[in-house]
Amino acid sequence: MRILICDDQNIVCEGLKLILESVPDFEVIGIATDGAQAVEMVAAAQPDLVLMDLKMPIMNGIQATDAIKQRFPAVKVLILTTYSDDEWLFDAIRSGADGYVLKDIPHEDLFKVIHGTVAGETHVDPHVAGKLFDHVARRIPPPDAQLAQTLNPREITILGLMARGYTNAEIAKTIHLSEGTVRNYMSAIFAKLDVSDRTQAALMALRYGLIDIGDIS
Repeated sequence: MRILICDDQNIVCEGLKLILESVPDFEVIGIATDGAQAVEMVAAAQPDLVLMDLKMPIMNGIQATDAIKQRFPAVKVLILTTYSDDEWLFDAIRSGADGYVLKDIPHEDLFKVIHGTVAGETHVDPHVAGKLFDHVARRIPPPDAQLAQTLNPREITILGLMARGYTNAEIAKTIHLSEGTVRNYMSAIFAKLDVSDRTQAALMALRYGLIDIGDIS
């Protein structure tokens, strides 16, 4: 996976480069120190993914993400930032970002998110996901009764726990099931909602009134 790092702090860039290149299938193809440079480097190198900071000189991460997604929609842009403010989060989603994670994410989790993002999944850091779900919940249309009937009570319970950020292991412990059984339920939920990951499932559930905003508070 060919990765471009975009951050205006050299020490952050060098640290990320060192960490990412410890993974056999990651290749850091360049470092940009502002959004404008990132757009130029994407045009020249066509990376699989850009790790994008937000607050930068010349062109910030929101502007750069928008420019990249307009010109190169196949290139994934994963926001990696210290900012959890609503304004940054919502602007990033509107600009077309494929994910949003905070810089305190553990290395192993970041590797998983990168793999998932390149594969087409959407990941929003659990620390900011509640804000996004709340924002969507305020715009929920009337519940879709037909869709709600496709999920059984156990699946709705699991969906609610998943939306609160529970891992499969935590869900299994909470409702006294094996992790394998939880994974089977998750696969069924994704299939019924026609989504491919947890974030999309939770947003779909909120949009159609399958779970309450209180489930993710």
